[in-house]
Amino acid sequence: MTETDAPDEPAAAPSLTLPPTTVLDPATAPGLRWGVISPGHIAGQFTATAHRATASRVVSVVSRSAQRAEEFAQEHGIERAFDSVEEMLAAGGLDAVYIASPHAQHHALTRPVLDAGIPVLVEKAFTLNVGQAHDLLDLARERGVFAMEAMWARFLPQYDVLRQVIASGLLGEIVEVTADHGQSFPADPAHRMFAPELGGGALLDLGVYPVSIAQMVLGDLSDLAVRGHLSEETAVDAYVALLAQGRRSGRARLSATLLSRTPTEAVVSGTAGSARLSGPFFAPGTLTVSLHDGRTATFEHPGARGDGMAYEIAEAARRITAGELESPLMSWGDTLSVMSTMDAMRAELGVVYPGEVTA
Repeated sequence: MTETDAPDEPAAAPSLTLPPTTVLDPATAPGLRWGVISPGHIAGQFTATAHRATASRVVSVVSRSAQRAEEFAQEHGIERAFDSVEEMLAAGGLDAVYIASPHAQHHALTRPVLDAGIPVLVEKAFTLNVGQAHDLLDLARERGVFAMEAMWARFLPQYDVLRQVIASGLLGEIVEVTADHGQSFPADPAHRMFAPELGGGALLDLGVYPVSIAQMVLGDLSDLAVRGHLSEETAVDAYVALLAQGRRSGRARLSATLLSRTPTEAVVSGTAGSARLSGPFFAPGTLTVSLHDGRTATFEHPGARGDGMAYEIAEAARRITAGELESPLMSWGDTLSVMSTMDAMRAELGVVYPGEVTA
């Protein structure tokens, strides 16, 4: 074979460039003085991340156990520890408060903070039900106080790039959002995930992530088809699955379970391609866009993956400093929409929490 007879080189694969993230470095956000209510595992992550990756500092902590509050304060270098919310509020010196308690306590713990005129960041799920969420947000509006659900995923850089990709039309018309979140927990009635009085079950703790990303992409969900089953021990939702129609376009196919560790991926599929958030899709990770014409591109999370909560802390700090009442990335309407969907899902499964108030 002569040189002129050599086979043609294969054509280079078409290139695809994803938009850069518009998310700012959390370290550049204004520093706030935070109080933390309920010093458990998630509060420890929040505090450590705030101190390591942002200009904010946790200066007060509240627990029903004075000893637990003191131990948490010593561990994280926090100045003041209290055994009641009222004492912490009376002491002053706070720019914002983070509520990290189990879901069932969010409403009661958040209300006095808002009533005192102090901005709040409330762990997801925001409340037990949409009635409680309405009550808190109505109070925030009345007092002119910032409030935000701590759905940390929405503030991550790869979510920002995903929103830009969808808005550009690169994926075509959105057909479906799929997302799963399964973790394996021992069937222990004493564990918070199996405790109805704490808002236990798969939906509020795990399923809120799939529901939230579907709502972000598709808008309000309707035409719900819900399947699942309850735990034998305590009758909380152990498995739940949802098919739903999005207000904007496309459908959602979602699931959550306490019984098995699942891939925890999310995929947005359109008529021209798809975008996949690697597992766990709600944490700092990878976004891969694959188009039907063969083009593909990947966005990798910048910086330390362990600092994912820094983005929601920074978002809250920027909005509070600017005098705003909510974030467009997790608006009050978004929170109410997600809570309404989860209420409807629970109703289909017959899950009602002890003493649940739908005020």
